[in-house]
Amino acid sequence: MNLERLRTLDAVARHGSVSGAADGLHVTTSAVSQQLAKLEREIGQQLLAKNGRGVRLTDAGLLLAEHASRILSQVELAQADIEAQRGQVVGEVRIAAFPTAMRGLFPSAIRALRAAHPDLRVHTTELEPEPGIREVLRGDCDLSVVLDWNNKRAPVPAGLERAHLLDDAADLALPADHPLAGREVVDLEDFAEDEWVSWPRGEFCHEWLMFTLRAKGIEPRIAHVAADHHTQLALVAAGLGVCVAPRLGRLPMDDDVAFVPVRQPVSRHIYATWRTDAGRRPSIRAVVDALRAAGTPPTD
Repeated sequence: MNLERLRTLDAVARHGSVSGAADGLHVTTSAVSQQLAKLEREIGQQLLAKNGRGVRLTDAGLLLAEHASRILSQVELAQADIEAQRGQVVGEVRIAAFPTAMRGLFPSAIRALRAAHPDLRVHTTELEPEPGIREVLRGDCDLSVVLDWNNKRAPVPAGLERAHLLDDAADLALPADHPLAGREVVDLEDFAEDEWVSWPRGEFCHEWLMFTLRAKGIEPRIAHVAADHHTQLALVAAGLGVCVAPRLGRLPMDDDVAFVPVRQPVSRHIYATWRTDAGRRPSIRAVVDALRAAGTPPTD
């Protein structure tokens, strides 16, 4: 049986659809269908059946998908062992990160990887932490940069390992004409009556903000929601609220926004995470080292 066709079947089983498998494999749905048709002819059994407007795996498809998953895992272990034995950083590595980490870490890290390991091909994509973890678990991504907060930790899913990269301090971002904009430090309680700009509801960072403010006895008034940090800061600059502003990946701002540290420091823990069975790959270790170096402030 052809390994790429087994990989395609595994992707359909993991994603639950032909279109999802196509997205995960970065091919067209037609290419997925062709691979599965060839695999069906190869084994002489039907693997997919219509299910409403979509498809489902037949019993034979489910059985073969279970074997395919184990086969692909063994192939990945074999590749990791071969790479580890050679000790060379070569091949391809697919990495993801949430927007501020991608902006703050990837340009420097990937430039360093290219210089140190010219035979390593690095592919990047921007993903929030939860989708990034799912991509790693599914095997569609080799490593993802994720986060939690100093007072709200995130568990490591089974089958994954992670390495700490850096702690990213965060400030309060205020309109420049805010009464507290000239302070050297502020307390979160100082903003009990302010309107807040937050991340989208359901995201880990939004849940963290609600948890943190409520722990201070504040029922936050969320006036505006935006996923992008610089959109949040644009709303702050317009005088429409205050927000928590991490420093990693923060671009220079006009004088319309004041950044003030919090008396009880607020920070994000930034991690790299990857599948346990890929941990022996020199390319994974090289990426982690490059990301960590990119997050280390220069010394005089």
